Amino acid sequence: MKLVIAVIKPFKLDEVRDALTRLEIHGMTITEVKGYGRQKGHAEIYRGAEYVVSFIPKVRVEVAVADELVEATVEAIRSAAHSGQIGDGKIFVTPVEQAMRIRTGESGESAL
Repeated sequence: MKLVIAVIKPFKLDEVRDALTRLEIHGMTITEVKGYGRQKGHAEIYRGAEYVVSFIPKVRVEVAVADELVEATVEAIRSAAHSGQIGDGKIFVTPVEQAMRIRTGESGESAL
């Protein structure tokens, strides 16, 4: 099993969710986060005053999948989150040693 973590632009969340649903991936965790990469923030004007936004709002999507679904999951997220603009985000894949469904006690891939 693997944990696929994607940090994407917030307005792309629905497209990513739809792409994952088409792969029959129904469980995911979403967290609103802030950060920056090569973007390094940007300047905005509010009520006539300019200020620098150092951290850009993003959404962190976490999906646990079976090993055979990793490549399809990464490609679905990449294509759905892609806008071609700086700040589209990143995707990380990490191993999952164990998963357990609390309600039933199922473990491993059956818990996903």
